[in-house]
Amino acid sequence: MTQLIVSENPVLRVPPAAPADAAAYFAASLAFHADVSDVAAGLQAEHPGFVVVDSRSTASWDQGHVPGAVHLPTARIPQLAAEFLDRDVPVVVYCWGPGCNGATRAAHALATLGYQVKEMLGGMEYWIREGYTFETFEGETRHEADPLTAPTGADACGC
Repeated sequence: MTQLIVSENPVLRVPPAAPADAAAYFAASLAFHADVSDVAAGLQAEHPGFVVVDSRSTASWDQGHVPGAVHLPTARIPQLAAEFLDRDVPVVVYCWGPGCNGATRAAHALATLGYQVKEMLGGMEYWIREGYTFETFEGETRHEADPLTAPTGADACGC
């Protein structure tokens, strides 16, 4: 159990969790989340072992989406999930970005229906900002990596 200590240091006003508690918390977090670089790397495999779901509106989908993703707007998940998804295949869901909880709501809806699901941290915003190819109604495109979110001139961040 964490006990409060009086400290002038704002980081240590509440002390770090015990190592075992921290390990359990971070392991649980990894079970619920994947970052865009891991999703991109996983999609390079011949059989990735998961499917990507874009939970945004049709207008947003048309503006740009992860290549190969399934378009399944959050509000339509209860009606359409069984038509487009296999319960035996894990799902990675995304929405616009870290300021949007649409992917969280979509992940909740899918989990409630019995799907194994992870949320892609950063969403479409970070997919684009990290320089990955995306599809629009006009075809595939990409932007150079934003040096504030991804290393320039490298294939991976090394984390």
